[in-house]
Amino acid sequence: MIIGDSRYPDCAGLPSALHTALTLALQAQPQQREPGRYPLQGDDIYMNVMQFMTQPAAEKRAELHAEFIDIQILLVGEERIDFGVADSARECDVWHTDEDYQLCDAIDNPQSVTLRAGMFAVFLPGEPHKPGILTDHRRELKKAVVKVKKSLLMP
Repeated sequence: MIIGDSRYPDCAGLPSALHTALTLALQAQPQQREPGRYPLQGDDIYMNVMQFMTQPAAEKRAELHAEFIDIQILLVGEERIDFGVADSARECDVWHTDEDYQLCDAIDNPQSVTLRAGMFAVFLPGEPHKPGILTDHRRELKKAVVKVKKSLLMP
């Protein structure tokens, strides 16, 4: 997991492919877009813009990806994201290969990070993460999740 401020993407020390993906996403002005999927570089890099309400951690499930890296950019609001290291996801459902995700009920030794508008977090394949957790109260979030094919970073 990597964390940074989208106003200063050069300061995050991102590998070239992730820096490019973040730059493409920010140039696409996700804060002005309606929820939906937006291609940034074919099927290798795309952006999902979404809006939803934060929820208590007990009402959320962790997600995993195998083929794509997530760059989660918080555009509006504040959220907590619980996460773990690779191979720490437990009580998982079946893999949804076509959509590259698996949902899990538990993370061994979870860590947490709080994102505020303008911040981003990067989750590599195999790192469980549970976004959209409320901090002090429920609030609406708007975020962009940039999906980067892992082969661009990890051949």
